[in-house]
Parts: sequence; C-alpha cells; structure tokens
Amino acid sequence: MMDTQMACLFASGAFIVIGLFAAIFIDNIIKKIIGIAFVEEGVNLFLITLSYKSGGVVPIFLEGMTRDWFIANSAYPLPQALVLTSIVIGASTLAVMLALAMVLYKKHGTLSTKEMLGDNND
Repeated sequence: MMDTQMACLFASGAFIVIGLFAAIFIDNIIKKIIGIAFVEEGVNLFLITLSYKSGGVVPIFLEGMTRDWFIANSAYPLPQALVLTSIVIGASTLAVMLALAMVLYKKHGTLSTKEMLGDNND
C-alpha cells in the first residue's frame, strides 16, 4: 500500500495533467475554466504535500518544547501560507473567468471557442 505523501503526489500530478488537457484540447470555455481550476488545485495539493511531515506537529512553539525538538518535528509553514493565499487568488480569478464566459456567451451565443473565432474547418 502507498503512503499518504506519495498518493498525494500522484493525485496532484493527475489534477495538473487532466487540467492541462482540458484547457488545451477541449472546445467549451466553461470546461477550459474548470481545467484551469484543476491545474490550480493540483499545484496547491503539490505544495501542501511538500510541507507534509509524517508525525510532524503544528509549527507553533509552545512552552515545554526545546528548540532542537521543535525544529526537527514541526511542519514547514511557508507552503501552507502560500496555498492559503493561492486559494483566495484562485477564487477571485475563477469568478472573473466565469464572468468573462458569461459576457462571451451573451455576445456570441455560444461557448465554443471554434465558433467564436470563426474557425469552423473540421
């Protein structure tokens, strides 16, 4: 059986690959936006997986802890802070992308990128 960290690395890689496939090869704008969100969540999972430490403790220095024990056993907090920031930025950019998709749909009457660009040669 695989350990948790390796499973998370494979899952993050799968998210990124699926998201890139959707963003590049699928014609529908909403599906492209979902693919971009998959890539973002895959990167977030990858960063959190890097900061994972088996048997680690929360990176808060409490009374009774020695400095050396804390350094050896605490999880690395920087990726966690970066992912929290990334989640907030990702939610706002997702909202903007969906709003732009609505505007494009109202203007063109379709969500197909080929029809919007006038490339109907199949």
